[in-house]
Amino acid sequence: MVDKHQQSKDSVFFRDGKRRIDFILSYVDDRDGERKQERRKEYEANLQKAGLELETEDQSESDDGKTYYVKIHTPWDVLATYADVLKIKVPFKANDIPAHKDIPMNWLFTPFRLPNHIMNPEPDYFTSPFNKEKIDFFLIDDKETFFPPSVRNRIVYYILARCAYHKEDSDDKNKKGIKRLLNNGTYGAAFPLHDSRYWKASRDPNSESERFSLYKHWARFFSFFKEQPLNLIRKYYGEKIGIYFAWLGFYTEMLFFAAVVGLICFLYGLFTFDDNIWSKEICSEEIGGNIIMCPLCDKTCGYWKLNSTCNSSWQSHMFDNVGTVFFAIFMGIWVTLFLEFWKRRQARLEYEWDLVDFEEEQQQLQLRPEYEIKCTSRRLNPVTQEEEWVLDRTAADLVGKVLLCWATVVLWISLIIACIIGVIAYRLAVYAAFASIMKDSPTNNIQMVGSLITPQLATSVTASCINFVIIMILNVMYERVAIWITDMEIPKTHLEYENKLTVKMFLFQFVNYYSSCFYVAFFKGKFVGRPGDYIYMFGWSKLRNEECDPGGCLIELTTQLVIVMAGKQVWGNIQEALVPWLLNWWGSRKARSHPESLYSRWEQDHDLQNFSHLGLFYEYLEMVIQFGFITLFVASFPLAPLLALLNNIIEVRVDAWKFTTQFRRPVAAKAHSIGAWQEILNGVAVFSVVTNAFIVAFTSDMIPRLVYMYAYSPGNDLSMKGYINNSLSVFNISGFSDDNRPDDGESPEWFNSSVITTCRYRDYRYPPGHEKQYTHTMQFWHILAAKLAFIIIMEHVVFMVKFFVAWMIPDVPAEVKARVKRERYLIQEYLHNYEVENLKIQLSHRNDDCSSNPVDYPDISRREVLSECL
Repeated sequence: MVDKHQQSKDSVFFRDGKRRIDFILSYVDDRDGERKQERRKEYEANLQKAGLELETEDQSESDDGKTYYVKIHTPWDVLATYADVLKIKVPFKANDIPAHKDIPMNWLFTPFRLPNHIMNPEPDYFTSPFNKEKIDFFLIDDKETFFPPSVRNRIVYYILARCAYHKEDSDDKNKKGIKRLLNNGTYGAAFPLHDSRYWKASRDPNSESERFSLYKHWARFFSFFKEQPLNLIRKYYGEKIGIYFAWLGFYTEMLFFAAVVGLICFLYGLFTFDDNIWSKEICSEEIGGNIIMCPLCDKTCGYWKLNSTCNSSWQSHMFDNVGTVFFAIFMGIWVTLFLEFWKRRQARLEYEWDLVDFEEEQQQLQLRPEYEIKCTSRRLNPVTQEEEWVLDRTAADLVGKVLLCWATVVLWISLIIACIIGVIAYRLAVYAAFASIMKDSPTNNIQMVGSLITPQLATSVTASCINFVIIMILNVMYERVAIWITDMEIPKTHLEYENKLTVKMFLFQFVNYYSSCFYVAFFKGKFVGRPGDYIYMFGWSKLRNEECDPGGCLIELTTQLVIVMAGKQVWGNIQEALVPWLLNWWGSRKARSHPESLYSRWEQDHDLQNFSHLGLFYEYLEMVIQFGFITLFVASFPLAPLLALLNNIIEVRVDAWKFTTQFRRPVAAKAHSIGAWQEILNGVAVFSVVTNAFIVAFTSDMIPRLVYMYAYSPGNDLSMKGYINNSLSVFNISGFSDDNRPDDGESPEWFNSSVITTCRYRDYRYPPGHEKQYTHTMQFWHILAAKLAFIIIMEHVVFMVKFFVAWMIPDVPAEVKARVKRERYLIQEYLHNYEVENLKIQLSHRNDDCSSNPVDYPDISRREVLSECL
């Protein structure tokens, strides 16, 4: 037994100090776990038959005195064999294409740069899929370091996921794979090792200490203004995680431009207060103070003066102004530029990270083990002309599972809609209570914000908070359901599994997060009827549909958006950072009391949190939901991109810190794009043009104001004077039924029914006494026509610009195309020369062997060699 005091605690090698630890399996030996012992014995024996080398650390050597650790090393022959099987690309020649040209004024970006050895940890090579039969074709200096640790752990996991734990004579082929052994408790954990502690470089010269470099230059918050070391992230964690951080960083960079324009639009609203004539009219005692408004609910709401909404009118102007229209159009173009430039960035990464020929069909080699063990027959693949395992499914079985899965999704979406209806009912019921409580302005006694609290605001804020809590609860419940029904479908590949889960989760999250915003934007205040003929929820209930403030519903949509979006971001960051830290702090509490020399590298990593195979899925989902908030409803809140930018600056570093310090090292995985999320982003981008056009037309008061100014304002000076009076219709109080009329004592003291005989309400209807009383005026139809015309014009203009921009910007940069062609040409040329040299050597050996019987060999032309050998 080796004394642990003699070993470096950061050792990533076997006891001999030469063989690298590629993977760790841990388990606790139960006294009554004979079946588990038998499984482990068979599994580890089969791993050794597969060529892996194992070394076990006894429980007496572990910190807790009860955990065994099985260290796994992959020798060269096994690495070479599986690198060939998995078509892993390796270098065969140094890249001879000149580097990128210098960027003008490059010195300006110096503070944001990282050292070159961090940004480019490896030289640039031309690469080709590994071939075990042509080892001398590749640039192999040292077989032990030729494959980086991320490739080594990927190969080991490929073997672990397919190795059986039953005896050879057993017929039970289901007993296969590390995942099942983890699920049934045979092993407690399986993970590759970090190469050092994150806060200190390893003292072992053979250890790269890349984890320490990542923490030092990337994961610390005070590096938030620095570029990300994407090549080092890819080398350490694999391409799949590298692509995520590349996308997140690019999205954050692009948000900067949207945030600046949004801030300018907000400041425009702030600095044009003095031009806001309609708010001045609402707030003035002569106009707003003399306009008596109809009750906003039945019985418990009284009459009120228009100037009581003075504050909300001023607040609304900050977001509901001409800048809103400009910003909505700008965001439609911005989202196209973001997606098109990301395609170019992604194409460059595909080339730099050897993913150009990475087709998902290649990943058929990496079928999900859960699929493989269910396969019962073989079928000829029409492409490869090889027999492959397939899952026998009857049409009834397939249709039944699909129907069950989607019926479950529809059921849960219906549950969300039911909850939203419940929140709407809450708003309607509670508004009346708030209106009754606040009729004498008791909130004015509250310091600072007391005068700002109105029944509308109180109802909106409390309803938004309740809605947010419901959203988070439903999320937790639905995640499990979505994973369960996706598992039940038994997808063939990991990519297919993620795509199916992505669609189900996004559909649910879309309805869950956005339904309340859609209600406020497109339904609230649109179907209220008029005094004397109100519309009620479900028609038969006593809950009267909500009306908008005279300032409009846009400010309420802004409130809803801020609470849900900001609440989600704050909660998400707490969940991502605080929870893993607390769990790790609690899990390693015993180890902290021991000398560091006794706390080995595998024990340190064992005490960290496991990074699940769906970990990145949740990261993407969080960002795509945020992307929906800043595009679908951005016309109501120009500061949304700024909020998203601030969140993402923190998000990048929180995710980096979490990966580097709080999680075990994930198994490296390949991915050449962001997958199904790209199509979802495209769909959201197109849909956002429609939603913003409708928000400007129907939720904002922009179109009614413009129609008034150009068609109905008195005089020829295009003034907004008189707009408020023009936008309010008149109702004769005597027309209220007993069900609608306020109860005695609900109306304020200044109201005298013998003097005040009419009240006003938001609409364009003829006054009482007119031959068409209470029907819509011609101005109403003019405004409706203008709204529809605006929607059509805005959509067509934005879509035309979007498609023109998409057409103008090629998806793959010309430079990348040239490099790809150069690499393919070199591979062909080098392979040809390689084969010719081998053929010459074979012929010379044959001539030597047959020197006693000389034979004349014809000259073999270059063309013949190429056709015969290649």
